[in-house]
Amino acid sequence: MDELRVVDQWSIPDDLWEGIALLLPEHVNTHRFGGGRPRTPERVCMEAIFFVLRTGCQWKALDATRFCPGSTAHDRFQEWVQAGVFVKMWEAGLMAYDDWKGIDWSWLSMDGCMTKAPLGGEKDREKPHRSSQGRRQTQPAGRGVRHPRGVGRGRSQPQRHETGR
Repeated sequence: MDELRVVDQWSIPDDLWEGIALLLPEHVNTHRFGGGRPRTPERVCMEAIFFVLRTGCQWKALDATRFCPGSTAHDRFQEWVQAGVFVKMWEAGLMAYDDWKGIDWSWLSMDGCMTKAPLGGEKDREKPHRSSQGRRQTQPAGRGVRHPRGVGRGRSQPQRHETGR
């Protein structure tokens, strides 16, 4: 076990990590000179991913924790999702539980529901090419629609129709 690793409630136990480490793909260094910045250890990244999944915090919030930066954890999460690591972990956990307690595979059920959204609207209707406000902009509160040249609604003095001169 690494001497610098912090062991707390968010740590992955050693025996569990041994099983997880077998499922992780081997990293190939793609740096053109074979160097580059040292890669964050897989165990630290997995602990960070489990922290996000258990607490529901945002990836960027990891920057304020003892784990790796949020961008590193998210990149590693996406890499491992593409490699199928989490599906393999689920399958391994399911098989371990089947060995331990036993799963009655003859009795399975699946539940689901697919319905149309009640306010979904027409499926293939034509979309407008401008905003929904139409020709006029929204008026400030307490004001009605303004009329051109100040005519109407009694808001201005009546026009004078002088005859003569």
